[in-house]
Amino acid sequence: MSRPTVAIVGRPNVGKSTLFNRLIGGRRAIVSDRPGTTRDRHFGEADWDGRRFWLIDTGGLVPDSQESMDRAIRQQVEFALAEADAVVFLVDGREGPNPVDRAIADRLRKAGRPVLLAVNKLDDLERSTAQYGFYDLGFGDPIGVSAAIGKGTGDLLDAIVDRLPEGGGEEGDEQINVAVVGRPNAGKSSLVNRLLGAERHVVAAEAGTTRDAVDSVLRYHNRTLNFIDTAGLRRRAKVEDDLEFYSTLRTQRAIERAAVCVLVVDAAIGLHNQDLRIATEAWDAGCALIIVVNKWDLIEEKDANTARRGQADLVAKAPFLQYVPFLYGSALTGQRVRKLLDLIIEVAEARDARIATAEVNRVLGELTERTAPPQKPGEEVKLLYASQIGTAPPTFAIVTNRPDDVPESYQRYLTHGFRDAWPFTGSPLRLKFTRRGARRA
Repeated sequence: MSRPTVAIVGRPNVGKSTLFNRLIGGRRAIVSDRPGTTRDRHFGEADWDGRRFWLIDTGGLVPDSQESMDRAIRQQVEFALAEADAVVFLVDGREGPNPVDRAIADRLRKAGRPVLLAVNKLDDLERSTAQYGFYDLGFGDPIGVSAAIGKGTGDLLDAIVDRLPEGGGEEGDEQINVAVVGRPNAGKSSLVNRLLGAERHVVAAEAGTTRDAVDSVLRYHNRTLNFIDTAGLRRRAKVEDDLEFYSTLRTQRAIERAAVCVLVVDAAIGLHNQDLRIATEAWDAGCALIIVVNKWDLIEEKDANTARRGQADLVAKAPFLQYVPFLYGSALTGQRVRKLLDLIIEVAEARDARIATAEVNRVLGELTERTAPPQKPGEEVKLLYASQIGTAPPTFAIVTNRPDDVPESYQRYLTHGFRDAWPFTGSPLRLKFTRRGARRA
């Protein structure tokens, strides 16, 4: 990443996610009173006094714990520290210095990064003296803040910007946001890890390990791909935990952010109704869509036609899937995973494609000459002309004298005809029928 990077580090439940949300000006990380809510690193973009930098929210660090999840979080914090240009070490001003704080301080001194000590939960900051009890951690003047209500965060941002190196130039092209979605334990994090070439996300056999949406940036063929690894979606009837509910909400928001949606399906389980619902949500939201059938290496009884038969069954359930590329591979072995990067760029470009008006009208003329619009009693239905009025996804306006009398069957015929001319691989295509002289948004 060309921009400077700042990591927020501290023991569980000191308010790291609350501070992260405050500094980036939104609610990108889940906030809960339950310790250990944040398990992975969360990237966000912060902007202060004209300086833009990446902010990383990390999981609660417990240096000496041997619990499997604590060990995994420690590994993620180590990656965050390796990437960081500066560190915000957050402690709890209400509880005072803690032995775990001292152990974290020892680790941060070994990291060799500039460290700002922020003392959180000082809501009465003007009269508070609690921050002074943290001087002996050895990081200079503590900065008192209240992340919950915003007090002191301006001073903290001033201090952060003062310690940042000069950022590099911005990438010249717009990044492609890629939401990686699917049911729990389908292998989403393993797939992203394989693509990035590093253990960037916590991976465990426990279903639902990733609770929040996590951003990871990759440069590929001079394009910036921003992967949003999301929490596994469950059926709504099974969403009993509040964190599970918020994770589901975050996944839906990740789809809204994304240009491309990669739906990861467990090959052993197959694409069930829940997967179809996710695919439909992404398609209806205007995302380009790719379906990755993961763990394909574990399917023993398969032949050259297994995949084709499976896709045909799915298209019968959801016809729009005939326009969606399927990739059969394995995040564990890396089988066909690299091809996914090329597919992402291909469907993103198809989603942004623009067709000249003359070409649109030529194809429309050929289609209507081959099959005229069905007629209802009264005035003849005429399709007068058409033009592309939008991209992301491609959207076409067709001007007609009777827009309400073009039946769905004929609309599907036109859609198929347009796709025969311009495939728009993996991307939705929308037709809008309007009357001559009608105002368009």
